[in-house]
Amino acid sequence: MRTVSWYSNLAKSTSRYCGRPKTFALAVGVIAVWIVTGPLFGFSDTWQLVINTGTTIVTFLMVFLIQNTQNRDTEAIQVKLDELIRATRGAHNALLDLEELEEDALDAFRRKYQVLAASARDELQRGADDTGTPEP
Repeated sequence: MRTVSWYSNLAKSTSRYCGRPKTFALAVGVIAVWIVTGPLFGFSDTWQLVINTGTTIVTFLMVFLIQNTQNRDTEAIQVKLDELIRATRGAHNALLDLEELEEDALDAFRRKYQVLAASARDELQRGADDTGTPEP
């Protein structure tokens, strides 16, 4: 059974809605109205404060909603990649869940694969294939 929190639903819905062209057009419209009303309010400090406060509040709240959505998407991608590694014959299961490792352990894996990539490029230049597993 799948339960989704109200916050996850709100974050997903808001991110989906805010990423649409109509929402962008609405934001441009609000700015245009604000600009047009400038002369009516004599470009006063209050007139400027309205747009500054409004955009600051919206930006502040959107950061949290977008971060929640990004975190969820990243976690889902990691799980999918882990499943591909797990299900692929010859894949190194030690690569599962790399995002949880400390930086130095992750760097060690990265260096190993940089050496493999450089070796594969050298082999390509000599006319060899770059497919298959590098281990004998």
